[in-house]
Amino acid sequence: METDLRLESSLWVGDKRYRAVLTGWHLNWTEVDKKNHDKKSVSVPVAEVVGVEEGRVEILPRKSVEDTDKDFTVFYVKRCSSGGSHGLLWRLGRTQFSCPSRVLRDQWTKYLRAALKTHSPLRPHRLLVFINPFGGKKKARKIFHSLVAPLFELAGISSHVIVTEQANQARDHLLKKDLTGFDGVVCVGGDGMFSEILHGLIGRTQQEAGLCENDPAVTLQPCPLHIGIIPAGSTDCVCYATVGVIDPVTSALHIIIGDSQPLDVCSVHQASALVRYSVSLLGYGFYGDVLAESEKHRWMGPLRYDYSGTMVYLSNRSYAGIVQYLPADPVLSSPRDRTRCLSGCSVCSRSTERLFPPSSDSGSLYSSHCSQFSSDSEGEWVTVEGKFRCVSLTCMSSSCPKSPLGLSPSAHLADGTGDLILVWDSHLLGFLKFLYRHTSTQDQFDLPFVEVHRVKAVRFSLPSGKGEEGYEEIRGVSRGTDEEESGYVETVSRNGSQQHLAEKPPGREMTNKQKTAPPFLCGMCCRKPPAVSVWNCDGEILPCTDILCRIHGQLVRLFARGIEDAAAAHNCCENDKCERTSYTNSPSPKFWR
Repeated sequence: METDLRLESSLWVGDKRYRAVLTGWHLNWTEVDKKNHDKKSVSVPVAEVVGVEEGRVEILPRKSVEDTDKDFTVFYVKRCSSGGSHGLLWRLGRTQFSCPSRVLRDQWTKYLRAALKTHSPLRPHRLLVFINPFGGKKKARKIFHSLVAPLFELAGISSHVIVTEQANQARDHLLKKDLTGFDGVVCVGGDGMFSEILHGLIGRTQQEAGLCENDPAVTLQPCPLHIGIIPAGSTDCVCYATVGVIDPVTSALHIIIGDSQPLDVCSVHQASALVRYSVSLLGYGFYGDVLAESEKHRWMGPLRYDYSGTMVYLSNRSYAGIVQYLPADPVLSSPRDRTRCLSGCSVCSRSTERLFPPSSDSGSLYSSHCSQFSSDSEGEWVTVEGKFRCVSLTCMSSSCPKSPLGLSPSAHLADGTGDLILVWDSHLLGFLKFLYRHTSTQDQFDLPFVEVHRVKAVRFSLPSGKGEEGYEEIRGVSRGTDEEESGYVETVSRNGSQQHLAEKPPGREMTNKQKTAPPFLCGMCCRKPPAVSVWNCDGEILPCTDILCRIHGQLVRLFARGIEDAAAAHNCCENDKCERTSYTNSPSPKFWR
């Protein structure tokens, strides 16, 4: 049987003799000295073999082939230290073997290729690739054709490449065009390009399933196509939080071997309409103000986030609001348990069994999950009201190179929950301490004015009578704020059903003029700050303030496996240092965008 494939023989690597063994699941080669004593040994899982070629072959930095009758080359994943990041860099390992005869060479290549088909059935064969030539340092096209395309060709993957020319072109293509025959969609760009792919695939899947995205009570059907991310943008938060490094070659290799990482998605609704989907940061207050201010300084490039963050911090603002949230089961996990969501995360694995029970057939796969939100909505909604520096909801850690642990270090990628972070009105230095802790290993939640909750749904609204005043402020008419609202009130609604929430006044939409933020001044000079902020949804400003958010467990799947624990990586050499490609970008801190 193919699953019992086994081949063993003596092969040469350079001038050294090795005993090579293919056991089906692993390829091992061990150096043998003149006395037949074993010395150095290398073991590669068949699932991480990228390709097998006859002759002496090189792929990167440019392809070269020396056709010899008795040689073959094996390409495989090689891990090495990322030099500061929490994840591991993947590089293309290459070993050239020489056989005593051409017959043995052909036998090895035949067995290796058969083992790949048997033990890697989920590898993609045809991919739809979107390239954003305008994002980041405008090197996305060069990154794909020089680094990624040769690897896809080696692995036998065909690509249909589309270079986008305008915003939402990728989203519209996915919504309308025929996707038959594709095994996945790859975006070469940043978080903005990923968001386009996300919205297009989710929308297409719900259309085909006959589901209404506008209804927050409807459980959306998971997307059948995987999403691959080749980082090439100004911000690559999703890639960093799911792989652990921002590196095109690493991401390409994850796509090639068919890795699969489920990902939670947050749907944002206003009244009875879907506004947007989010996977990383949904932030009101500080994070919304930073994004609004940075839009006025796009000419500064990535530096606009640092500049805008400083100006917003000095403006010393807080905003009144009412936050209602549906807590997740604290027995499953907690945002303060100091665990990290790494590759093979047990919390996410248990959530898969809970969200999609094995007993479900294809017709009822989502039925139990579909009723989950309705039953949960009859539970206890918690309501808090007061003045907040910022209100944030994230479905992942939202880590980035400048904030290695992210907004919520213990957040999980695929447990069906999000982390709600409330930062109450505080003095200026206290808020600076909160922001600084994002760049270190200190607990940013261990502050008296900060609280975090693991939730399944969130509702935000403005206090009664604050809405119109707030929008007058955004127009530039300043009326000041009520200093008596510095405290907060917390209540638990025992009958806080979804119908009760629906009785609240609908969210107030803003026109383009209303979305224009006023000039940010130093907090010591700004006597009359605006009463409302804006929502920052994965780097986009939302057109409304009153929103309802719901977490959809494992709605999409990425070609990734989560962040690998460097200490547990079985074939990562401590002294191995990989050169980072010069095409990678130095992203701005995602928690400011």
